[in-house]
Amino acid sequence: MSYWADKNVLVTGASSGLGLATAEFVAAAGAHVALVARDEVRLEAAREAVSARCATGSQRVLSYACDVSDRSAVDDVVGRVTAELGPVDVLAACAGFCEPRRFVETPVEEFQRHLDVNLLGSVYAAKAVVPSMIERGSGHIGLVSSMGGLVGVYGYSAYSAAKFGVTGLAEVLRSELRPHGVGVTLLCPPNMDTPGYAREVATEPRETAAINGIAKTIDPSEVARQFVRDIERGRFLVLHGMSNRLLYRIEGVWPELFYRLFDGKVAAARREGVRSDAAH
Repeated sequence: MSYWADKNVLVTGASSGLGLATAEFVAAAGAHVALVARDEVRLEAAREAVSARCATGSQRVLSYACDVSDRSAVDDVVGRVTAELGPVDVLAACAGFCEPRRFVETPVEEFQRHLDVNLLGSVYAAKAVVPSMIERGSGHIGLVSSMGGLVGVYGYSAYSAAKFGVTGLAEVLRSELRPHGVGVTLLCPPNMDTPGYAREVATEPRETAAINGIAKTIDPSEVARQFVRDIERGRFLVLHGMSNRLLYRIEGVWPELFYRLFDGKVAAARREGVRSDAAH
């Protein structure tokens, strides 16, 4: 029998991108799925898409409009999910966003917004489901950080600050929840071909674009497949692709290499900007 059969899975950020792909995979594996996102129209479309992937006619797919940065709203949604489906067996906290800007151009309010959604949105969801998991002695928390939550990137001062927080949160939860039979998986994906990333690319600084150009953009379904598989296997750290696993290990023992690489890309982008401005 599938690990996911009849499990109650709550997915935040479920209306598109990684969250939607994750929800589709667990539905195809037999899970009941609670979809959480802000946009009700897109959420309904996601519910239909996930329902079409269900393995059996007895599975349930429910949707809940909610802003994950609102703690009371998250608590309310988890209460409704528990009442309608039962206790949450697996949380996949996929909600997040990035609006890259240079630090001096980033209002403090933008730091707050990144922290509210990317970090506290994960905290609130975990806070709402972990007590029941500890009481039952089972469950799993899937948190989504980023390669930008392992390595600081030009233009990502607000985003990396929030995602480094998610990485730290996951490491602590892994240690604290393991004795209670509750697993934790931390996904650190590269750039994915999602609507959110399309918006990000449209406004990112030239230097950020140069650094992002080092690695290819990945289809979210590829990352979601690995995320779901590694939750099932109980793995903690999920890095997609050999190159990202290698980069993570190099950064740990030789961070200066990253500084040189990124500084070179920034310098080249700035020179190109000067030439472009002069031509105009």
